Amino acid sequence: MEPLRLFDLVEYAHQHYSFKEDLLAGKYQGSWKKFNSSDFVRYTQQLSCAFLSLGFQKGDRIVTIINNRPEWLMLDMAIMQAGLIHVPVYPTISKDDYKFILEHCEPVAIIVSDRSIYEKIKSFLPQTTVRQVIALAPINHTLSWDELLKMGKDHENDYVAILKSLKDSIQPHDVATIIYTSGTTGDPKGVMLTHNNLLSNVIATSKVHQLTSNNRALSFLPLSHVYERMLNYHYLYKGISIYYAENMGTIAENLQEVKPHIFCAVPRIFELFFEKIQAKGHDLPIPLRWIFFHAVRQGLKYDIDKKYNFFQRLHYKLLNLLVYRKVRDSLGGNLHIVVSGGASLQPRLARLFWAAGVQLLEGYGLSETLPVIAVNQLVPTRRVKIGTVGPIIEGVEVKLGTDSEILCKGPNVMKGYYKADHLTAQVIDEEGWFHTGDIGVFVEGQYLKITDRKKEIFKLSSGKYVAPQPIENLLKESEYIEQAIVIGENEKFASALILPNFYYLHSWCAFHKIHFQDNEDLIKLPQIQSLYQQVVAEVNKQLGQTEQIKRIRLLSTPWSYETGELSPTLNHNPA
Repeated sequence: MEPLRLFDLVEYAHQHYSFKEDLLAGKYQGSWKKFNSSDFVRYTQQLSCAFLSLGFQKGDRIVTIINNRPEWLMLDMAIMQAGLIHVPVYPTISKDDYKFILEHCEPVAIIVSDRSIYEKIKSFLPQTTVRQVIALAPINHTLSWDELLKMGKDHENDYVAILKSLKDSIQPHDVATIIYTSGTTGDPKGVMLTHNNLLSNVIATSKVHQLTSNNRALSFLPLSHVYERMLNYHYLYKGISIYYAENMGTIAENLQEVKPHIFCAVPRIFELFFEKIQAKGHDLPIPLRWIFFHAVRQGLKYDIDKKYNFFQRLHYKLLNLLVYRKVRDSLGGNLHIVVSGGASLQPRLARLFWAAGVQLLEGYGLSETLPVIAVNQLVPTRRVKIGTVGPIIEGVEVKLGTDSEILCKGPNVMKGYYKADHLTAQVIDEEGWFHTGDIGVFVEGQYLKITDRKKEIFKLSSGKYVAPQPIENLLKESEYIEQAIVIGENEKFASALILPNFYYLHSWCAFHKIHFQDNEDLIKLPQIQSLYQQVVAEVNKQLGQTEQIKRIRLLSTPWSYETGELSPTLNHNPA
C-alpha cells in the first residue's frame, strides 16, 4: 500500500526493506552504528508514547534544533504520528531568529542536539510557551534522549492504543510541519506543509533515477531545510540506505567510509569541490599537472548529447584512466548520481561531473513547493539538458507569467504561511497558482531554465534591465574568483563585488614575486587590481553593452552566514 501520511513511511520501509541492516546509519564516537527497519519502528513508537505521556496534544508544535543524524528522522516521524507539528530550525541561525520563531509558532517543547544550542536560547525560554526542553546530550534541567526513550518504553502499553487512534485520525491534507524560511528579507515566514505536499514530491521524484535498495546515500545538507528532508523521505521510500555525515567538515572522510551511490548538495559545495581538485592539480609535478589540467579543460566542455567519433571516445577513456577515475575515487568510488539544487549551478561543473562518469542532475524548487518543481531525469529515458533544471515533475503544472515569472500549481504547493494569510495571498493567486518570484524560459519546449530572481533583476538609470545571476556565474568561472555579486540599481552601469580565490591568488603572487602582508593589503596592490580588471574584461566580451561590468571592488573576507552574505544553506543571501 502506498503511504498516505509521512509517518506511513516507517511501516512502509519495514514492510519492504526489513532485510536491510543499514536503513539508517550514524557515526558515534568514531564508529558507524546501523539501524534496521525494526529499530526504526520501535524507536519512533516509543518516542511518540513519550510525547503523549508528557501531555502534548494533537496540533501542538515541537521545535527541533538538531544536526543531521538518525535521531532526527526518528523524532520527525514520532512527532508527526503523534498528531504534533514538527518545526525544524537551523542550528546556525541568529539568536534573534530563534527568539522570533519560538514566539511565533508557540511550541510546547524544544529539542536541541547539544549544550551550545541550549546556551543560545535558554535566556529567553521562560518568556515562551515551551514547557519541556529535551536534549540529545545530557544537560542539566533538560530531559535527555535516554530518559525520553525510557519514558516512552515505560508508558508504551498505556498509550499504544491512543497512538493508533491518533494516527488513524490524521488526514493527508493535514499540516505535518512548519518550516521557517531563512528570513533574508524581514522576519522568517512559517511555511505550512501537509503530508500530501511532501509525499507527492517523494513519489514523483522517485521515478527520475534508477537507484534501488541496493544503494547508499550520504546526507549532509541541513535536514531543517525542505530539500534534504524531502530527499530523506525519498530514500526511505526507495529503500536507499541513509548514512549521516558527522558534520560539514568531515564530508571528505565520510565519503571514503560510506562510498555512497548518491548525495545531494547546493552549488557552493560543487564549487568548493572543484576548487579542491584544482588545488591538488597545482601540487602535481609538471608532466602530471599538464595531463590533469588537460583532463579538467576537456571535462568542462564535455557535451553529453554529442556523438563523439572513435578517436574522441578513446581520448576520454584515456582521460578516465589517468584522471577522472581518481576524481570519482575522491568521492568514494561508487558515486552514480549527484543532485544540485537551491541555487543556480555553473553548467561547466555539471559537464565535468558527467565527463568523470557521475551523473549530475540539476533541479529547481522552493520551500513553498516541497521543494521540487523540475529536475533533470534519467528514467524511463534520459531527459537531461545541462544548463537547465530539467522537465517539470509528474503531477505539477508550470506556466510563465506575462513577465516570464514561473508560476506553479499542483499537490506540492504549500498550504500557506503560518499566521500570515495576507502573505499567502501575495504569492498564491485566486486560481491556485504559486508565484515563485523566479524568471524562466522553456528550452526545446520541455526543459525549464531559470534566468534570474525577479527581485534581483535591477534597472540601470538608463532604464535598461540587468539580470545579475548569469553574469555572476560567468565571473565565477575564473579560477581567481570565489564569489561575486553584481549590483547597479538606478546607477549608470553595473558593478561587481568580488571575493578572490585567495589560494590561486597567493600562488600567482608567489610566481610573480609579489609580496604582501595580508589579504587586506593584497587586494589593494595595483598588480592585483589590474589582474582582476583583465579577468572582468574577458567576461565583458561575452556580455551585451548594458550588462558589462564597469567597476569592481575586491573584498578580503570570506563570506559566511554569520556575516550575512550567505543563507544557512550556503547560498547567496539576496538581502
